Amino acid sequence: MSKAKSFPEQQQNQPGDEHKMTPQPEVIRQSYRGSGKLTGKVALITGGDSGIGRSAAVHFAREGADVAIVYLEESTDAKDTQSMIEQEGRKCLLLKGDLKKENFARKVVQKTVDTFGGLNILVNNAAMQFPAKRIDDISAEHLRTTFETNIISFFFTVQEAVSHLKKGDTIINVTSVTAYRGSEHLLDYSSTKGAIVTFTRSLSSMLVEKGIRVNGIAPGPIWTPLIPATFSKKEVSEFGKDVPMKRAGQPSEIGPAFVFLASEDASYMTGQILHINGGEMVGS
Repeated sequence: MSKAKSFPEQQQNQPGDEHKMTPQPEVIRQSYRGSGKLTGKVALITGGDSGIGRSAAVHFAREGADVAIVYLEESTDAKDTQSMIEQEGRKCLLLKGDLKKENFARKVVQKTVDTFGGLNILVNNAAMQFPAKRIDDISAEHLRTTFETNIISFFFTVQEAVSHLKKGDTIINVTSVTAYRGSEHLLDYSSTKGAIVTFTRSLSSMLVEKGIRVNGIAPGPIWTPLIPATFSKKEVSEFGKDVPMKRAGQPSEIGPAFVFLASEDASYMTGQILHINGGEMVGS
């Protein structure tokens, strides 16, 4: 699939629906061949119904893992992702609810363990953003929603998961290029993404003696439902053109990185962040 260098003007409401996007994001390359790197593993992915989370889920399934995905309300997208996973010959558990609620954030871990008999890979990916040009435009409600979804929920899922994870298991946190260069219109969002970087590094130190690896991925501009759901039509049409590669990335270009971090290929790696951003140079 050729990678689009521009997108038609379009707009949605949060959290966004992948099935309404034009063009449709590429989830996994047709040429991607699984090699059993995650055979017998169980993965839990928050925000797994679409975008980057969907790509991670389908890649995991192609590598042999069963997958539980958490989503807010996008049932059509979630069922589409479930179908993709089942087409790979793996099982998929759908978990609908709001990760801002502590009880639900903890419950998704236990439901995954109860359904599949264990947990090996936790992907904290769920996120919300509300662009604002001035700090005065950031409402208290949006501020709380952004922090509670993008970082506080990570604490709850990890707290619940650590008792189930064993030596060799992994946690993968999704941060952003905005954590490293900032963003004048995503002040609260980029702040949470910076927190995720520190969370990842500190948690890796906390869990290293248990043999549990903790790493992260910092995507640049990726064509996901969050883009038409939060940016203006004009911003959508120009999305991704300001990076050295002059285009937005596709979820399919992020998915293999999740496989790498979740598999034995990354056995000597913890506390690190992978930068997949179209060539933008950022600090470590």
